Amino acid sequence: MKQENNQYSLWKILGIWLAAGLPMWILGWLIYPAMSQNLDTVEAGLMRMKLLTIGLAWQFVLSMIFLYREEGNMRLSTISRRFWLNHPTTPETGKPQKRLWWWIIPLILLVAALEMGLGSLLTDWWLAIFPFFAEPEGYSFSALFVPELRGQFVGNWGLLMLFFALALFNTFLGEEFLFRGVLLPKMEGAFGKWDWVANGLLFAFYHLHQPWGILSSIPVALVFAFSGKQFRSNWFPIILHSGQSVFFLFLVLGLVLGLA
Repeated sequence: MKQENNQYSLWKILGIWLAAGLPMWILGWLIYPAMSQNLDTVEAGLMRMKLLTIGLAWQFVLSMIFLYREEGNMRLSTISRRFWLNHPTTPETGKPQKRLWWWIIPLILLVAALEMGLGSLLTDWWLAIFPFFAEPEGYSFSALFVPELRGQFVGNWGLLMLFFALALFNTFLGEEFLFRGVLLPKMEGAFGKWDWVANGLLFAFYHLHQPWGILSSIPVALVFAFSGKQFRSNWFPIILHSGQSVFFLFLVLGLVLGLA
């Protein structure tokens, strides 16, 4: 497989990782506790969603900064080429093959199995070893959807728009643009054929703003990175990463419509 030109050094990769993660860590562990002290469960949950959306939107801005500095423009054609937003290609020839899209089905099933099966087991192990990483009270978005609070969201279209923005930057324009778009094509120079492994691990450990899920996120993060590298198409990790967001988007829509 052809290597991208102007590969990043290890220190540049770590610098970009830090630039992506530090705002999320500050927003999650400093700003959110300070701003949510006197808020009820719903207000605090919405505040956390807003703050994390800001951090994820910053990753999109950061991606565009690197794109412009490297390419001199931000045209859609440039984004598509630089961030591997194209049809999957065969590893042997590097030529696009639309039939490779069928691989998305077993990969979706694999990610679902990892998240629902292995994920909970790894989380239990992780928290048994590091109990201080347990999720603090008021940090889980699931607290917003308990039966006694659901009535407050009927007709709240602002909640739907907020969650849509969070999901859009979380699994597409933010994390995926930065980790698989900016970083993955430029990591082979530092990590060789194991660049996808390094990318997956960096992505998992970037989640210090929610450390209770770091270990359980490693398997799926590796699948995201491997699929992007193997087929040289980052539509694969974007689709795989977005599955959970689509599920919760329909859940929130049901709440707003009063159907849940």
